[in-house]
Amino acid sequence: MRLILLLITSLLFLTALTAQRPSGKRIVKQVERITIKGTLLDAETRQTLEFATISVHSVKDSALVAGGVTDMSGKFSVESPSSEVYLALDFIGYKTTRVTDVPIPNGSKVIDMKIISLSPGGVNLDDIEIIAELSETTFALDKKVFTVGKDLANRGGTAQEILDNVPSVTVDVEGNVSLRGSENVRILIDGKPSGLIGIGESGGLRSIPSNLISQVEVVTNPSAKYEAAGTAGIINIVLKKDKRAGFNGSFEMTLGNPSQYGAGANINYRSGKINWFASYNLQYRESPGFGVAYQNYYQGDSTLITQIDRDMSRSGMSHNMRFGADYFLTDNQTITASLNYRIGDDDNTNTITYRDLTVPGILSSTNRIIPSFDDPYTLRTDDELEDESKHEYSLDYRKKFVEKGRSLSGRASFQDNGETEQSILTNQSYQSGLSLENITKEQLSTNDENETRTLVQLDYKHPIGKDGKIEVGGQTSLRKIRNDFAVSEKEGEDFLEIAERTNDFQYNEDVHAAYLIYGSKLKKWSYQVGLRSEYSIVKTELLQTEKVNDRDYFGLFPSAFLNYDLPAGQSIQLSYSRRIQRPRFWDLNPFFSFTDERNFFSGNPNLDPEYTDSYETQYIKIWDSGNIGGSIYYRHTEDTRQRIKEVDPLEGTSITIPVNLATQDNIGLEMLFSYSGINWLRLDGNANLFRAQTEGEYNGQNFDVDTYSWTGRLTSRFTFWDGADFQVRANHRAGRETQQGTRGAVTSLDLGFTKDLLNKNLTITFSVRDLFNSRKRIYERFGSDFYEDGEFQWRNRSASLTANYRINMKKQRGRSVRSSGDGEF
Repeated sequence: MRLILLLITSLLFLTALTAQRPSGKRIVKQVERITIKGTLLDAETRQTLEFATISVHSVKDSALVAGGVTDMSGKFSVESPSSEVYLALDFIGYKTTRVTDVPIPNGSKVIDMKIISLSPGGVNLDDIEIIAELSETTFALDKKVFTVGKDLANRGGTAQEILDNVPSVTVDVEGNVSLRGSENVRILIDGKPSGLIGIGESGGLRSIPSNLISQVEVVTNPSAKYEAAGTAGIINIVLKKDKRAGFNGSFEMTLGNPSQYGAGANINYRSGKINWFASYNLQYRESPGFGVAYQNYYQGDSTLITQIDRDMSRSGMSHNMRFGADYFLTDNQTITASLNYRIGDDDNTNTITYRDLTVPGILSSTNRIIPSFDDPYTLRTDDELEDESKHEYSLDYRKKFVEKGRSLSGRASFQDNGETEQSILTNQSYQSGLSLENITKEQLSTNDENETRTLVQLDYKHPIGKDGKIEVGGQTSLRKIRNDFAVSEKEGEDFLEIAERTNDFQYNEDVHAAYLIYGSKLKKWSYQVGLRSEYSIVKTELLQTEKVNDRDYFGLFPSAFLNYDLPAGQSIQLSYSRRIQRPRFWDLNPFFSFTDERNFFSGNPNLDPEYTDSYETQYIKIWDSGNIGGSIYYRHTEDTRQRIKEVDPLEGTSITIPVNLATQDNIGLEMLFSYSGINWLRLDGNANLFRAQTEGEYNGQNFDVDTYSWTGRLTSRFTFWDGADFQVRANHRAGRETQQGTRGAVTSLDLGFTKDLLNKNLTITFSVRDLFNSRKRIYERFGSDFYEDGEFQWRNRSASLTANYRINMKKQRGRSVRSSGDGEF
């Protein structure tokens, strides 16, 4: 109840802030006002456009006199002074449209503009070119959109680096993605689960080049139409695809340091009823990194001290290909078929140095003793070769009926991903830098992974009455993963298998879902309620040891949205949704990581899913020169999942596994803004302040933690002369407490410079990521029998030079080119 009162109070507070006017006794003349109303539709599909921006300007001096946004049925109604005005209509992915034939009222208080159609961005290239370039980040009540083409710092980069610059999103040095401080986020490609991401999301994101991506959409409180997976929300990566007539395309080359070479092409050809699209990217990257750790293991009356130094050298060559076609059966029916294919070869080397020293007594964290160069140490080397291939086939169908707002869409896809890792691991002992003997231990490990997924989805939307609509749909996902892991050790001339570290793990996940949504409008209030049901069947099996964990669970996931239209380009929304986070494959897989033979990471086959109830209040204010928005959110999670480290002090080893604790409560305030009121300057910023309270026990230990933290990002873009821009982005992630310690703050700076040449058909971009080489994980962990601190860096500072040449395409201005995601998941 207190939470509901808090949200309502926040709503009233934000409303009051925007409604305040200066007081005084000055008498002003009452201006007669009229109402302008109408409906916005997609010019091609006739689909209604929700949350599009309506701006009313005076014909006399182009001053903004009124504004608003469309509701969930594409309708708008704004109050305006009774004078000569024109309309400016704007929506993400569409050309900004100016309507000048607004009739002058003649006694009537209402002007009905009927239906107004917006064309996808890029239909009229010359018109788009003269529109001032908007901010790279735009946001509405339902989602935030980050336009990749306008971000200078990440050209020549990967999807992982792009996500680290998206509002509300952070990526740590290991590549783990968080949304508003939570890693329980669902990542989609073009609105659906994709093989491009692969079994491990962080590794898959590093394999997607940035030049294949059009934009990134962030939905923090999804409706019942979206998958229930992802308790923090959904991130949708939209790939490039064009629909303009004729041939057009872009070609890109990248050179960087550490060693990076890349070349790519995106082409499109439309003739008659067929639209062909294809892309190819070749990429080679080297990624050096390092890590250091200091550990104290308490062995009764003595302490084992270990200093660990890690050096990493990773390199890889990859090929990414995408090919497909849209076939326009009629003006209102389209079939799209596409193929995604990726192959990659990686060569990775890890070296770990263990320096050990045992001292009497129990050392405190402040009483540090570092093993000297003369003490004996062990050098462990892991030389790994990795081969991967990913195939994804998809077929989409879309039909728009003559009846406005009525549509039918279907989707079927199949993925087949394979990955093989082979490692040679050796140990060698040293003292004072001299080898005591030849290799003391030699091991071989093989890890074969295969994943298949079949997805079938159907969605139907039907209008009811003047302002109502109903949506129904269903989805079936069948996923199967097999992981064969084997470790052998050399004895004499033969390699003998280590039975306790060898097994075949199989994971099956079937999810069947259906949803129902109803929405309508009552004067300035619009609402939407929905219910999604999901039945999950999850089975894990260790084939050699015949250990089977078979589970199934049924869940209902309601959602509700309430919007109120405020005057002058303002909107406010209250929303609620229930979400689930099922344990991922690596959360359940009990195999140990083996590169570090003392500090293991393992899954837990007994994990339960997490369930989250999410509440949010959002406010947006839009001007011609920018916008500002704020959100107050609260999430309550049952069976929250955290990784816990346990040690064996006598052996000097540890294992980290995920476990279910009791509950977690997150409450936060997020603010975003963009500004482009000065011709030579554009600003984007966002900040997220949150509190996370976790309660729970594991193995008799209490892991309650109450922490405050915040993240922030500020981007400034300067235009020096025509076709030349300079961008500076500052990122900060504050420190926070964890279940067993603390995580340090990270501040970094990215730079980018771009210049257009050859009649703006060629763009040269130079970018530096992590200018001060400060993007590192600094941490501290402790328990009753251990203490540890250290730092880790996955990749050093990098710089790249990128050239992009366009044929029959102009540099994207205004809104981004419409893509295959079409905004629906």
